[in-house]
Amino acid sequence: MKPSILLVAACCVALGGCSTAGTGTFSLAANTNVKLGMALAAAAAVYLIYDPLAPNWEIEEAKLADDSYRLSMKMKRFHTGGSGEALQVLKRRAQQLQEKNGFAAYQIASYSEGIESQTPIAQRVAEGTIRLVKGETADSFALNGAY
Repeated sequence: MKPSILLVAACCVALGGCSTAGTGTFSLAANTNVKLGMALAAAAAVYLIYDPLAPNWEIEEAKLADDSYRLSMKMKRFHTGGSGEALQVLKRRAQQLQEKNGFAAYQIASYSEGIESQTPIAQRVAEGTIRLVKGETADSFALNGAY
């Protein structure tokens, strides 16, 4: 069972115990239960929106050829860090593809980062094209001759 479902279930149980038995009196204990229930409900809502266990980046992968891939990445909208890790994520996935397919290295043919603001909450995006390389032509900086 996912942790978010457990939190919502705990909130429902806590809120279920927040009523009086129809006595028409107000008790401090019931007020405390209401506050606790509201706090749990707020925590569950924050958890569902923020989801701290979700990865920071979502990767869409498109195979262009046997040795080329386009990686389109979107960062989750609510995060507490990781804004500068897009290139690191791209390189990690490129290395995984290299090893999985038996290539000697990879080259980054193109790479760009930006912010997409199509909705009220902006989202960091990145895109890169990698080429997997066999044998002696493997030089990860071959396309970056200026460096």
